[in-house]
Amino acid sequence: MALPWKTLDRFTTEDEGILELRQRGKGDYLITVGPQVLMNSKAQRSEIALGQLGCEGLQKHPAPRVLVGGLGMAITLRAVLNALPATAQVVVAELNPKIHEWCLGPLAELTDGAAADPRVTVEIADVAELIRQTPGESFDAIILDLYRGPHPKTDKRGDPIYGSRAIERTRTALKPGGTFAVWGENPDAGFEGRLAAAGFRVRCERPGKGGYRHAVWVAKKP
Repeated sequence: MALPWKTLDRFTTEDEGILELRQRGKGDYLITVGPQVLMNSKAQRSEIALGQLGCEGLQKHPAPRVLVGGLGMAITLRAVLNALPATAQVVVAELNPKIHEWCLGPLAELTDGAAADPRVTVEIADVAELIRQTPGESFDAIILDLYRGPHPKTDKRGDPIYGSRAIERTRTALKPGGTFAVWGENPDAGFEGRLAAAGFRVRCERPGKGGYRHAVWVAKKP
């Protein structure tokens, strides 16, 4: 018989409603918004792949700088840290301070305390605005793990994260040879085309072997 879910904490957001952190047994967590499950600690495959693919080639870099958009359960952040040297600097943009608090508290066991790693600085900020304010050629990788990924109804120019103008700002913020990696629910040819039009060399990965598989775009700046 399955254990019942226990609500560890909850808070109300301005835009999305009530977010809850739930647990049943060791290492089994959910983050929900209303009736929707945003994150499940038992389904980590695409998040781990996102962190690994976004940091390809940086293990031997003398001092890489990486921006991660979205903290979540810090699964992607842990994958990023595992792929980087001790000299790396990782900036995480997270909108909700409560999510950061959860990652430092009950969720820390999932990621060996990734959010408290000395390489990490967590900014309570909108990642789109942080990219907008970033000086040119600042990051070796920009990795977006947001619960709303690109989709066919994304505004092609004006979307603050996945539109063509936002993609150009991201490209400017990357160093030459840098990587822009993005998580999504499903492949989206429009987003892929916008990345290519901005000058990225892009591929879409589908981590796993069978069953429902999310999309991970890996876009390289020449």
